Amino acid sequence: MKKLHGVHLAHHKNTENSASVPLPLPKLVRIPMSMHIGAPCTPLVKPRDTVLVGQKIGDTDAFMAVPIHSGVSGKVKAVSTYRMSNGRTCPMVEIETDGEQTVSPDVRPPAVTDKESFLKAVRESGLVGMGGASFPTHVKLNPKQTVDTLVINAAECEPYITSDYRQMIEAPDEVLDGVRQVLHWLQIPKAVIGIETNKPEAIRVLTEKTKSEPEIQIFSLPTTYPQGAEKVLIYHTLGRTVMEGQLPADQGVIVMNVSSVAFLSRYLKTGMPMVQRMVTVDGDAVGKPCNVMVPMGTPVQDVLDFAQCDMERAKKVLYGGPMMGIAVPDTADPILKANNAVLALEKFVSPKPTACIHCGRCVHACPLRLMPTEIAKAFRQEDSEALGKLKVTLCMNCGCCTYACPAKRPVAETNQLAKAFYMSSIKK
Repeated sequence: MKKLHGVHLAHHKNTENSASVPLPLPKLVRIPMSMHIGAPCTPLVKPRDTVLVGQKIGDTDAFMAVPIHSGVSGKVKAVSTYRMSNGRTCPMVEIETDGEQTVSPDVRPPAVTDKESFLKAVRESGLVGMGGASFPTHVKLNPKQTVDTLVINAAECEPYITSDYRQMIEAPDEVLDGVRQVLHWLQIPKAVIGIETNKPEAIRVLTEKTKSEPEIQIFSLPTTYPQGAEKVLIYHTLGRTVMEGQLPADQGVIVMNVSSVAFLSRYLKTGMPMVQRMVTVDGDAVGKPCNVMVPMGTPVQDVLDFAQCDMERAKKVLYGGPMMGIAVPDTADPILKANNAVLALEKFVSPKPTACIHCGRCVHACPLRLMPTEIAKAFRQEDSEALGKLKVTLCMNCGCCTYACPAKRPVAETNQLAKAFYMSSIKK
């Protein structure tokens, strides 16, 4: 089987041997009512209310949404408005912590007896995709199509990020139990856990623990970026191609992040919803790179302070990795469910682009075999028909084209602008 293209990046996995540690309790958390794709939640608390750990503080009747819970105990300081990275706003609950971390009496293991109660429990847990997509997991786990394979994304192909790797090393039994739970309740015959070859210890541990379980396969993936992209992962593990306009379920597949299944295992045993997550903190402005367990809503600045970040050196702070990460506009902004890393970079440079030399490196680098040069040309001409034929909607903004470009042109950015133009044109 021919491998899809991509790029080879410096790994910078500086924290791969750094066991996760708890973050000291922040004085204030700011919890947005939208940490998922879909409808925002309505706050269930008001100023001066007392809240407990695991208490539901936001919910909605919308199907494409999950409830929001508090990861701290304390008093509600305010219900304000939060501007998300996409420019939209949603309500936000600000809680002053009391240092007690009193757990809500509502936190108890869910009663799961069948598929319906399992999916209900998944929704009530507040689980979304923890690899960055933040898609509500209960929706993903309930496709209309017949699914024959669960693919676990443990590639973690972005530089610096090691939170998924540490999850596999520190809690492999939780990872595998989560996989078994999904296979059992959804009646899926088999699972494939895809791990890049630069994580040999994770491959060894999970292979050893599944040697008597033929329904769970550990698959070693080439160490190339973007190996963890959903379409790329499905192709390399199963040889199936998710076509334009299709979802993984159309190819009989559900894809889950490895940290997501580990959380699911913990939730089914304890009833503690998604109120914290492991975050990798790294970058050349960080004095103490680490993996840290962070309550949702913790200010980014608290995380950076814990990692001894020199803010005078930090030219750019990112949610996520250097390839697909999003700039943090204000370090008072909170850690959200999909934030697997915070990077503080000193040597961040925005190069000056020069003219395209038509070398074709962007075309060769694209894992989905798109033609960025032709997409840019069609976009300049506002030719939506040509953009459709060039399959611009397949672009996943992985950044391989920009990385490969010797002229330092913003190729991925142009692709996204072209994609937005095309989508708006077909809606007219």
